[in-house]
Amino acid sequence: MPKSFRRMARKVGMPPGSLVYTGEKERLPAKITITRYNENDLVEREVNAFTECQMADDPGEVTWINVNGISQVKNLEKLGECFKIHPLVLEDILEVGQRPKVEDYDDYLYIVLDSIRPAGEGEELVAEEISLVLGPHYVLSFYAGDDDLFAPVRDRLLKAKGRIRKMGADFLAYSIIDLVVDNYFVELEKFGGQVESLEDEVVARPSPQTLRDVHRFKNDMIMLRKSLWPLREVIARLERRESPLISENLGNYFRDVYDHTIIAIDTVETYRDILSGMLDIYLSSMSNRLNEIMKVLTIIATIFMPLTFITSLYGMNFKNMPELQWEYGYFGVIGIVVAIAVTMLLYFRRRRWI
Repeated sequence: MPKSFRRMARKVGMPPGSLVYTGEKERLPAKITITRYNENDLVEREVNAFTECQMADDPGEVTWINVNGISQVKNLEKLGECFKIHPLVLEDILEVGQRPKVEDYDDYLYIVLDSIRPAGEGEELVAEEISLVLGPHYVLSFYAGDDDLFAPVRDRLLKAKGRIRKMGADFLAYSIIDLVVDNYFVELEKFGGQVESLEDEVVARPSPQTLRDVHRFKNDMIMLRKSLWPLREVIARLERRESPLISENLGNYFRDVYDHTIIAIDTVETYRDILSGMLDIYLSSMSNRLNEIMKVLTIIATIFMPLTFITSLYGMNFKNMPELQWEYGYFGVIGIVVAIAVTMLLYFRRRRWI
């Protein structure tokens, strides 16, 4: 049974809206970063627990609350009360394994994304779920891990790079989504180099480890495909600006992210085809290698068949075998054996069997 099914099975029989964390990183302490900014000023602070409402009073100010480590249910309950978030949204935030999606609750948008966690050599890629709540003047982001996934966006805010400080909360949400999509390209670039090396190995020197690597990469492609295809739908819906929370001037930005998503999907599909071809090449290479081995063994057995017959013939215990009394009988038989072996080798070489 997949892990996501086992985690969801914990909530069987509970009423809708039950806040139960279904992830595996339950012991991570919560790290809450509260950032308030406008075009001229920025204030950022970190807390371990959400104890009071952090809603901004100034409509020209954007509030970004990022929660790392979402296993602390009380923090989500406080945020839900402050920002009037529906209990089903809070439930989905805690329920790890959601499909990328966007839901419109009139006052805010709930967006689910899958981010790729960098994998070490020999490790499978892992998708980490990100939940965003986009309101008129705020963005809430939730991430189960403890690493600073949004560091590039935070750096742009601190250094006032680009237009991010001049735009609203919707542009901040776009920046986070764009960062998530860009991370796919980072992993796909590394994956491309590994696929090229693996392709050379499959052709030149296939081994059982090669087959395991091919299957691991195929699993990575399945995971990427499951994350990217629904992500494309999410970005396409945001591009259409069906919600008034997405300003009209963001259409081109989301269209650009949509194009990047399509490129990533095409790349994944290309790698999937290459890996499927690698599996066929591996099986063909192993079959050809086995055929070569069997050919050599068959030739050796064929050469020794007449030699075995001759030697076994003279191993019979009869007194009236004429060659037994011949002075040069032993050397004559050895000569016949060698002549037959050489003749058969020359014949096989002439027929290009060896």
